[in-house]
This record gives sequence, C-alpha cells and structure tokens, in this order.
Amino acid sequence: MQHSEITEIKPTSHLFELNFTELWSYRDLIMMYVKRDIVTFYKQTILGPLWFVIQPILTTLMFMFVFGNLAGISTDNIPQPLFYFAGITLWNYFSDCLTRNSQTFIANQNVFGKVYFPRLVVPISITIANLVRLGIQFGLFLLIFVFYVLQPRYHIQPNAAIALLPVLILMAAGLSLGFGIIFSSMTTKYRDLTFLLQFGVQLWMYATPVIYPLSEFSPNKQWLLALNPMTSVIETFKYAFMGQGVFSWAYLTYSFAFMVVILFVGIVVFNKVQKSFMDTV
Repeated sequence: MQHSEITEIKPTSHLFELNFTELWSYRDLIMMYVKRDIVTFYKQTILGPLWFVIQPILTTLMFMFVFGNLAGISTDNIPQPLFYFAGITLWNYFSDCLTRNSQTFIANQNVFGKVYFPRLVVPISITIANLVRLGIQFGLFLLIFVFYVLQPRYHIQPNAAIALLPVLILMAAGLSLGFGIIFSSMTTKYRDLTFLLQFGVQLWMYATPVIYPLSEFSPNKQWLLALNPMTSVIETFKYAFMGQGVFSWAYLTYSFAFMVVILFVGIVVFNKVQKSFMDTV
C-alpha cells in the first residue's frame, strides 16, 4: 500500500516584513504610479498645477480673515500671510497623503484582485507624487518669505534649524504613510471610517499649531499639544524660517520615534490585511 504525500502550504511571509529588495525591483512601477497621479490630476482640471497655488492662497486668506482678524489669534509677531502659509505648507502635504493613502485598498481593489505586486507600491507612490505639490507650495512660501525678510521692520530671523527641513518632510511623509495604511486596512471592513477620517483630519489640524503659535500656551500645557506628533514638525518649520516659536529636541525626538512606531504598526496591519482583503471589500 502506497502512502500519498501530503503537501502543506504555509505562507512564507511574516506580519512585519518589508522586503526592500522586492520594492526596489518594482521601482519602475512606483515611478509609473507617480507619473500617473501627476498627469491624471493635470488632465482632470482646467487650471492644472495652478490649483496647487490657488488652494493655499485662498486658505491663507481665509485664515487671515477668520482667525487673524475676527478671532484675533496671535501670530507671534509674524506677518499673518507668512505665518499661516508656513503653517499649511507641510500640513497640506501630510493631510493629503494621509487621506489618499487611507483609500489604498478600496480605490485599487480591482487591480489588487488581478495582478500581484507589492501593495505598498501604491501608498509609497502617492507619498512621493505629493512631493510635487509640496515643492510648488514651498516655492510659493519662499517667495512670501523673501518678501518679508527683505523688510527689516518685520524682524524675520531664519536660523540653522532650516537644515532640518528634509527631516521634517520625512517625518510628515512617514506619519502620513503609517496612519494612512492603518486606516486603509481598517476601512476594508469598516467603510464608515472613511468619513470619520475626513472629519478627523480637520479636527487634527486644530490640534496642531497651524493657525496659532505653540508659544501661546504655558510650558505645562505645551507638552500636551506636543503629544500630537505633527506639532513639533509644524512648529520647527516655523521656527527655522521665522525665528519665532518653540524649538525642542525632545519634542522632535518624540515625533521621530512616533513616526517609526506608527510605520511599524502600519506595516504589520497592512501585511495582515493584504492577504485576505479581497474577501471583505
């Protein structure tokens, strides 16, 4: 009597497995997604990249009217246009990446169900593509910044903290990627989270020193706001270019560590959900 062999198939991947070699081998696909996102946006709008300029200008004007004039919120003796534009430059990048990354599984379920490629390609490409928008808005910020720097009466004092700009962008990208893929994984079962996130991002902005300076709060309250990992990112950006605000290595270190942890958790959850999400979407 012959005994038939039983082959047991087990998944070879672990929950936390970020195969950099595999992602690197799909770098052309990442760049294809990046180009697609940029070109698609331009084709679907009449003004194209001008929206990247119009949107922050209109937002800044609204903040100046509502929070600067009606509410009378301090801007740390910084001209309102410069203060508000500094606040929204990195925040817009973070919030847009977070919102779009949170839709990874839902928006790409047809593609994911037909062909294999590392699913992280999509949120990574979104995060990279949005750097174009960030670059345009940062360029506009620099124009406003130079305008006020050349007028001594405003006492704008940029400092060496400007060298931290790449780190601040990395932190904003990492936080948006981590939170985004977590929400994307959760929305495969709970679609209501999509609406909750849209509302939550708006509230999150008010918990971040975008429209107000952190220095308005006493030190025993500042640490509470600094629990928000985006607080030190935005505040350091303002301090670096304008010389006003709160600069703290402790807050920055906390935010960077938070980013690493949230990316770890995000990849764990993402890897778990990607194996069975087609059964739930």
